[in-house]
Amino acid sequence: MNDVVIVTGASSGIGAATARLLGAAHASVVVNYKSSQSQAERVVADVIAAGGKAVAIQADMGNEADIVRLFEETDRAFGPLTGLVNNAGMNGSALRSLQDYTFKETMDILAVNTAGVLIACREAVNRMSTTRGGKGGSIVNVSSIGALTGSPGRFIHYAGSKGAVDSMTVGIAVEVARQGIRVNAIRPGTVDTPIHDKVGQRDRVMRASADIPLGRPGRPEEVAETIVWLLSDKASLVTGAILNVMGAQR
Repeated sequence: MNDVVIVTGASSGIGAATARLLGAAHASVVVNYKSSQSQAERVVADVIAAGGKAVAIQADMGNEADIVRLFEETDRAFGPLTGLVNNAGMNGSALRSLQDYTFKETMDILAVNTAGVLIACREAVNRMSTTRGGKGGSIVNVSSIGALTGSPGRFIHYAGSKGAVDSMTVGIAVEVARQGIRVNAIRPGTVDTPIHDKVGQRDRVMRASADIPLGRPGRPEEVAETIVWLLSDKASLVTGAILNVMGAQR
């Protein structure tokens, strides 16, 4: 694989697993992070050890200027972009009922999960579009099971932000289909990642196993396999798709 791929939010979890798998495919990987530089540098080392190339680039995916800079630094580091994984995500700090939502927290989540995804897609398309001199490429957006369930009594604002990702994925895919770019999304279910610790729900991962038909939560590496497949030419007919990666969870 001679691809140049940006993976946002790649210092841990699904993003880190995706970066490592891309490294094993000999891709050049940009490991984006917001604040965890040491973790991002460890992922960079893993990518290089696996046979790829990598750099860590700090950028807040809820800030347009940071997003633009991320793509500009990628241009300088590796040249023409061929892939983007919009994995960075933000959730509330605790479980919420409707009466507890605040405007600020909701807008902070939408900035990263929705607006940031749209702006990153804009920057990627501007570089990859064959009508603009690009080589084509693939975008994979990371949605969530919450887009299907609405996450009542927990994270409705987060679920809504991911529902928007689903809609944008379909719209962008159609708009750029004849520009050599495929755009898809995945919806992970319960996956054993650090995001559960951030919202005080470490035990939720194992509790959820009883409700998952497959009988267990997912692993980041399993989700990464789907992402890397969608990035590859093996998925050449797949665009505008939203794939559930959740062990039949509902």
